Amino acid sequence: MQVTETLAEGLKREIKVVIPAKDMEAQMNERLADAKDKVRINGFRPGKVPVSHLKKMYGKSIMAELVNEIVRDRPSKILSERGEKSATQPAITMTEDEAEAEKILAAQADFEFTLAYEIIPAIELKSTDGIKVVREVVEVSDDEVNEQILKIAESARTYETKKGKAADGDRVTMNYLGKVDGEAFDGGTAEDAELVLGSGRFIPGFEDQLVGVKAGDEKTITVNFPADYPAANLAGKEATFDVTVKDVAAAAELELNDELASKLGIESLDKLKEIVRGQIEGQYGNVTRQKVKRQILDQLDEMYQFDAPQGLVDAEFENIWRQINTDLAQSGKTFEDEDTTEEEARVEYRKLAERRVRLGLVLSEIGEKAGVEVTEDEMQRALFAQLQQFPGQQKEILDYFRNTPGASASLRAPIFEEKVVDKLLADVDVTDKTVTKEELLAEDEDDTAEKPAKKKAAPKKKAAAKDEAADEGAEEAAAPKKKAASKKKAADDSAE
Repeated sequence: MQVTETLAEGLKREIKVVIPAKDMEAQMNERLADAKDKVRINGFRPGKVPVSHLKKMYGKSIMAELVNEIVRDRPSKILSERGEKSATQPAITMTEDEAEAEKILAAQADFEFTLAYEIIPAIELKSTDGIKVVREVVEVSDDEVNEQILKIAESARTYETKKGKAADGDRVTMNYLGKVDGEAFDGGTAEDAELVLGSGRFIPGFEDQLVGVKAGDEKTITVNFPADYPAANLAGKEATFDVTVKDVAAAAELELNDELASKLGIESLDKLKEIVRGQIEGQYGNVTRQKVKRQILDQLDEMYQFDAPQGLVDAEFENIWRQINTDLAQSGKTFEDEDTTEEEARVEYRKLAERRVRLGLVLSEIGEKAGVEVTEDEMQRALFAQLQQFPGQQKEILDYFRNTPGASASLRAPIFEEKVVDKLLADVDVTDKTVTKEELLAEDEDDTAEKPAKKKAAPKKKAAAKDEAADEGAEEAAAPKKKAASKKKAADDSAE
């Protein structure tokens, strides 16, 4: 077998592989000899079938098998011998001429094919001694815990029918019929609907017009659906709702005591406070971790500048661009509405894709050198979490992960990412800083939590590109060639 490099330009490589016809024929003859004692052909005793007869009957099919095996197995061996890693599956090109193909199958011509691919660049890891991050920490107060308990306890609040007019905080039970341009619309009708005034559950202006109604009142409410309302046929439209009030009820007082905790299924108020405090701390902790991760990856981005394989960048850009256009279509907006143009957005998101791929490769190298591994138990827990997100679709999701090559990489990648981040946090200089929750949750130009590939686009924000890479970069490291399908669902109520 002759292996000749025909292109070495940047990360691009092209290899020409030639397997002489005599070598192909020798391999074919070995298989024919092995088959001689196994085949049963009428007119011949076992083991006495002439090889020439076998060649006439099975030669081409055996040669076809050899060609398929070579194309399947040799590329990885060639790359391994060259000490290279391909960023994507190498493109294999061979003759499309039928006459030439027939000669190859008849062992009358050499078998030639070419491999075209991009290599993953060698990454020399640098010391992390200079990386410094600030970890913002929020101290959860008793007042915040109590406030959150009261919000949770709204589900357990009782209401008693009252005489007189409805006020903020009262619950109104009603029937309503919604109309746009005088015609009823889907989702705009309900009976015995309950609404707590001031809760903000219905479209703006609806609840305000119910303040002062009494049981038995009939009233027509006029509102405007927001311009960005999810249902395109209602967005920006004026609507009327014919409302019949059936009951007005006042809310009973909520007291923080063991009885309230019992209503919520917890044995005591102290235990409820402990649980709620832990939940709040966990929520703040997640935000803190994302901010720390972004700081680390921003500094890694400055430390490692190299050309990323364009095949990976192209694939990543297509993923981002597809999601951006989906988000814009769902919101009924255009790039102009986002104060940019399609051309400018493409440039920004191309930069995002390049950064994400480059950081992914860096994190992959860090994780590999540190011996970071994802265990089978961790993969099983991740799969179980996926199943919980889509009740009723468990079988389809299991089949997807079982039958789709590379799909498991989408489970492995986030786990791998968090483990690499843990490794980095153990090595870098971390300074804790106590902040208020407002400071922690504040978004500024350089530290926004917006993720453009998953939310409505804001293509001109450079910080968005940074943050997307911070959250997704290691997924490219874990599986730069493979992406699992994403799913999402939404439910809208027209009046809500």
